[in-house]
Amino acid sequence: MNLRKPATQILLSVLKEGRSLTTALDTYLENLDNPKDRAFVQALCYGVLRDYHRLDFLLSLLLAKPLRNKDTDIKVLMLIGLYQLRTMRIKTHAAVSETVAAVGKKSWAKGVLNGVLRQYLREQQILEDKADNNFVAKYSHPQWLVERIKKNWESQATTIFEQNNQHPPMVLRVNLAQTSQADYYQLLIENKIAAEMISFSQTAIKLTQAIPVEQLPYFNEGLVSVQDTAAQFAAPLLQLEKGQRVLDLCAAPGGKTAAMLELQPSLEMTAVDIDETRLLRVKDNLQRLKLLAKLITGDAAQPETWWDGVPFERILLDAPCSALGVIRRHPDIKVLRRNSDIETLVKLQAEILEAAWSLLASGGILLYATCSVLKQENQLQIESFLEKHANSVEIPIEADWGMVETVGRQILTGNKAMDGFYYARLKKSV
Repeated sequence: MNLRKPATQILLSVLKEGRSLTTALDTYLENLDNPKDRAFVQALCYGVLRDYHRLDFLLSLLLAKPLRNKDTDIKVLMLIGLYQLRTMRIKTHAAVSETVAAVGKKSWAKGVLNGVLRQYLREQQILEDKADNNFVAKYSHPQWLVERIKKNWESQATTIFEQNNQHPPMVLRVNLAQTSQADYYQLLIENKIAAEMISFSQTAIKLTQAIPVEQLPYFNEGLVSVQDTAAQFAAPLLQLEKGQRVLDLCAAPGGKTAAMLELQPSLEMTAVDIDETRLLRVKDNLQRLKLLAKLITGDAAQPETWWDGVPFERILLDAPCSALGVIRRHPDIKVLRRNSDIETLVKLQAEILEAAWSLLASGGILLYATCSVLKQENQLQIESFLEKHANSVEIPIEADWGMVETVGRQILTGNKAMDGFYYARLKKSV
């Protein structure tokens, strides 16, 4: 089977239908039985989307005129071909011939595709130099995103762009209810899995190389989960105590729900998410870890449709956001997210924050979290909230990670190898 064909279908479903890469991969990879084939297709898709804006720029130099919209499949094959020639360890003749062979019924495109790829090989240095002189192509980010990040983080912008294009590390969260960070680290070493303990976290261990979860010692028994270090701070920041009534809003896929219960298994935990299908992942995660929570399919902005009227002592609001802090894990964000989405998300965050505050008990703590690096979604959002609510006060986060902002703490993508993340901790006085 020519593996460029399923890769083309997956990329088309992202670029033309607007599906997430994760969803598209789940749909098409189940037809591939060989793990090496699946890995190859996955590498192609992630790579093309990670380098999309550079590849698209190079292609614009190679084509006399843009391809028609109905020939997006041919454009995708050209991008796949260019990615292989630039990045993958595939023999040049094989990369060209196999990509051309994947064309299918549009026989006219074979000569065009072959010509584009061979011209790239002839003029590679000239073309790459031109790409390096175009900011969008050089850092492979859309123009609107370049402008947003430069406006937010002028001196750190280039580093953020570079980090967004890196392969993210695989990080584990140790289940402290069953083992310790040091003991599980030792278990990894005994199983010849190279890793390092994260000194500024009690639960995080970073693997030197990503491996299938099935190869992790006692994964099925619940000793460990996969979760970026930045996301692991949520549970300890909530200052959880035994038996507290806790709410996790926008909870799917459930990593933070589980982490809270691992710290305090006796919590009266409620996890809410608007997506019933994604809530099933929360259920699966909790079952593997042998943890209990009440799961509710509901709209976080409309708690009157699902809330029982009893206030919560702790609330985690993992707010829906632009996810610009996790681009390295989800490179499709660079082609799917739109500039206009930001204002819509900021408005939704404010609505959910307002609704969540009404559910919090006096003296209770609400932790606001996003995986964004935009100030509009983070510190400016919380500043605005504090101004409007006299019964709200920030509890400063003292930590040796991230940066102190006017309110809360910001982690920029790649800082100490972490995803981009923001936390603000608020207490209700009355």
